[in-house]
Amino acid sequence: MADSMNDVQILPVLESDIDALIALARDIWYRHYPDIISVEQIEYMLDQRYHPDAIRAQISGARAWWEKLMVSGRMVAFSSCELSERPGEMKLDKLYVSYDLRGHGYGSLLIRNVEARARAAGCTRLCLQVNRNNRSAISAYRRNGFSIAQAVKFDIGNGFYMDDYVMAKDIAPEPNP
Repeated sequence: MADSMNDVQILPVLESDIDALIALARDIWYRHYPDIISVEQIEYMLDQRYHPDAIRAQISGARAWWEKLMVSGRMVAFSSCELSERPGEMKLDKLYVSYDLRGHGYGSLLIRNVEARARAAGCTRLCLQVNRNNRSAISAYRRNGFSIAQAVKFDIGNGFYMDDYVMAKDIAPEPNP
């Protein structure tokens, strides 16, 4: 865990945060993924998943949530989650921590935050997809109670594929008042 969580906040991503969020995502992806996928696939996926209009549409919608983790007023991590097509399930779609701050507990804080959001939405299962070769992320998700549910491979266009594990964990429902 981080030495001091006193100056840590998890806040909704605002439209004014989109450029900073995209810059953070690009930095993280280019520092982490070149050993896992090609630079061409990194660019393709960043353009697809971090287009300002796509983020803007999700943060203004009712089925997806983007949140930023701030340390001393600086965005160092973010997550997004959305209600799944399966009843009672939420998908943790994105979870990224500044490359230099991995291992400080910020990812776990964001996961717990998403779990609370899932419970509040009546969900009892949280799922995610992670590249099969992303060993550090798989290990972090296991430490947070996720297990591999299945392996999937699908075409994402432009000749690229996602070769992922679906990981999931059951979460206790919110207690009745």
